[in-house]
Amino acid sequence: MIMADISPPAPYIPHYKPNQVLRGSGSVVIVTGWTVRHTVAKALNPQDYGAIGQLYSPTRGISLLLRNLLANPQVRDLVILSATKEDRNAGGCQCLLDFFTWGFEAGFSDTGAACWLIRGPGEAIGTGDTATREPRTPDETDRPTIRGYIDAEIAATALEQLRQQVRPHGVTTLGEAIAAVHACNQSPTAAPWGSPQFFPLTEPTPTVFPGPRYGHRIEGKTIAETWVRLIHRIKTTGTLRPTGYDGQWQELIDLVAIVTAEPEGFYFPEPNYLPCDRPFIQDYIAQILEDAPYREGVKYTYGQRLRSWFGRDQIEQVVQKLVGEIDAASAVMSLWDAKDHETGGSPCLNHIWVRVVAGELSLTALFRSNDMFSAWPANAMGLRALQHHIRDRIAQESDYDLTLGPLITISQSAHIYDDTWDNADRLIADQYARLHETPDFADPAGNFLVEVEGAEIQVTHTTGGSGEVVQRYRGKQPLRLLRQICQGSPMVRPDHAGYLGLELQKAAICLKTGQIYQQDRELSQ
Repeated sequence: MIMADISPPAPYIPHYKPNQVLRGSGSVVIVTGWTVRHTVAKALNPQDYGAIGQLYSPTRGISLLLRNLLANPQVRDLVILSATKEDRNAGGCQCLLDFFTWGFEAGFSDTGAACWLIRGPGEAIGTGDTATREPRTPDETDRPTIRGYIDAEIAATALEQLRQQVRPHGVTTLGEAIAAVHACNQSPTAAPWGSPQFFPLTEPTPTVFPGPRYGHRIEGKTIAETWVRLIHRIKTTGTLRPTGYDGQWQELIDLVAIVTAEPEGFYFPEPNYLPCDRPFIQDYIAQILEDAPYREGVKYTYGQRLRSWFGRDQIEQVVQKLVGEIDAASAVMSLWDAKDHETGGSPCLNHIWVRVVAGELSLTALFRSNDMFSAWPANAMGLRALQHHIRDRIAQESDYDLTLGPLITISQSAHIYDDTWDNADRLIADQYARLHETPDFADPAGNFLVEVEGAEIQVTHTTGGSGEVVQRYRGKQPLRLLRQICQGSPMVRPDHAGYLGLELQKAAICLKTGQIYQQDRELSQ
């Protein structure tokens, strides 16, 4: 009689990002999407699985997972859990399923780098001349194609072998995931489908310029413009630090972003270079404005924390607070729970403060940790929607007709993860210079009139609106005058200060040569 092989499987060894994976002693690998991986682990025994890990994005993590699967050919079954609205919005798990169902093809990432593109429903299956097409099902026709990337260093033959040898099991609830794992474990232990395979992993190293680590201020009219400025500042001067996820990030501490004129309905550039689009934002806004029932293993939403987590609706509290006292400085919402220290589920968004000054409603949000490349634009749009909602609710409950003021975010840890550095470089190369093509001469610090009066240079500082005189400076030394101006008006824009330096030097030359000085005019030769 032939006996089935009941020897234990080889241990699963995650060669890439091992700290992001919970390890067991079985052979089934579980991908939990946005569901907390420890919740799935609590419902299983360690011998039921080889590894459990989360997958947040269709472009970040899939390559690492596939690399680990190729290095562990004892794995035959992959359970993919897509249980939350966040999973449907991000599309990481769906994209992983698409890889096994529809295949991949050669292409290019957003940065122009060669890669393998994961196909969507109805696209060609296989590679090269062997590609075939299958019709979409009605469900597949209704959903947008989710495009994901796989590192070009991984050989196509290895990826095809993986698609043929590993069985994906897509599930949508925690119960289905547990049942799928148990069903996979009913099959006799099979021999590895091949030998471990490894492919080189390129680690980017950015160029970092000197600059302050703490306390930065970035301002822009729209969220899109402000985002480009934020990414440029972090990418050029951010401190390199290791993360708790086997990688690196560039980080600035206490980064203040101010959005002054985001239009109603939001501005999306054309072509859209933001890491989100309108359908995604429509779903995301609901996660901030709407309550959500508690579900085991599913992370809270910001809306849940604001609406019911502490037993009261904080958004409505703020509305009523301002209706009763429009000048109140205590319209505060908190998302931090002291229990978060124990559970490890601490929210990135901790604190929201709403203030009305001179008929203008502003909103300030404090993040303890902020992924500035992938998350900040959606965070900002969701908070802007909350700002709109509060303004409109105040109008419904009172006679106040408030205008929308700025949106301010304070990111205590503002960072860019290493797997998006290439994308950040491409964004800066394509978009940052365009922000400066049409100079904006309006400086909130005011204007400066430079004149030569007798044997001295006189600089008159005026307000930007009415032109009222704020201060006058006199002297003969341009550098000394510039330093006095910057000391007296420390918020003058850097480009404005540079312009003043040039004008003061021209005025000093005129003093020495007897030429007539005129501001904004070239000196005669």
